[in-house]
Amino acid sequence: MIKQLMAAMLAAACLYVSTVSAQESDPIDELPWQPGPTTGKIGNHATVEVPVGYKFLGPVGAKEFNRLTQNPDPGMDEYLLAKQDNQWIAFFSFSDVGYVKDEDKLDADDLLKSTTEGTEVSNKERKENGWPTLHVTGWAFKPQYDKDLKSLEWAIRLKGEGQSEESINYNTRLLGRRGVIEVLVLTSPQDLQASVVDFKTKLPGFAFNPGEKYAEFRDGDRIAEYGLAALVTGGAAAMAAKKGLFGVIGLFLLKTWKLALIGIVAVGAIVMKLFLKKKPGTVE
Repeated sequence: MIKQLMAAMLAAACLYVSTVSAQESDPIDELPWQPGPTTGKIGNHATVEVPVGYKFLGPVGAKEFNRLTQNPDPGMDEYLLAKQDNQWIAFFSFSDVGYVKDEDKLDADDLLKSTTEGTEVSNKERKENGWPTLHVTGWAFKPQYDKDLKSLEWAIRLKGEGQSEESINYNTRLLGRRGVIEVLVLTSPQDLQASVVDFKTKLPGFAFNPGEKYAEFRDGDRIAEYGLAALVTGGAAAMAAKKGLFGVIGLFLLKTWKLALIGIVAVGAIVMKLFLKKKPGTVE
């Protein structure tokens, strides 16, 4: 009788969650997005045009986005540009590393090895924080640099613990006079090609502010301590990796990778509301 009662209660709960999920909106969509057309400000360093059908999110909303999707806080301000249906989401941030000389050669095999080992090291802290572990499964495409656009790009395949599909982290680094705009586009493997093509059509709407462009370098400006190759694995972290200090690169990658959990956020939030009281300081 008890088993029958518990089964009935579970069935009722599932029906309730199903009904509520159909009525409640995805908490991702409830964030303070700015719909296009508008201009998104990336700190005091750059801007990006947001056309109709796309949306922009500032640092406060970006922090909440990371919380909802169980992605660690990167420790810096992020700005999100996304397609309205969330097919892809681009994270913009500024790294104040100075002027990066673009003379390096890129060894894809060496960079993948460092990235893979660093990611495995970062999983220890992920487990301690209750976050899903991540594993690099290879390049979606290898690092390549456009000298005319001063743009470095690559894409990594990641598999999250318990996920049936891979996540694709497509990265772009846009070189400026005083540092680098770091861009990470989160999308699914099946949408990779279309998402990257679509994202690239939006890049002409990106611009460094006056005085911040790569070509505006002046003698006496700060020079970065590393070149292009180190940008793939995170500057100082990449230098540490060469010395075998993968804990440093692991910490960088812990805060860098984004795991695609968007599809399950809405249902997860509803279930949490059923069984947990709201904690002080959280946003529903």
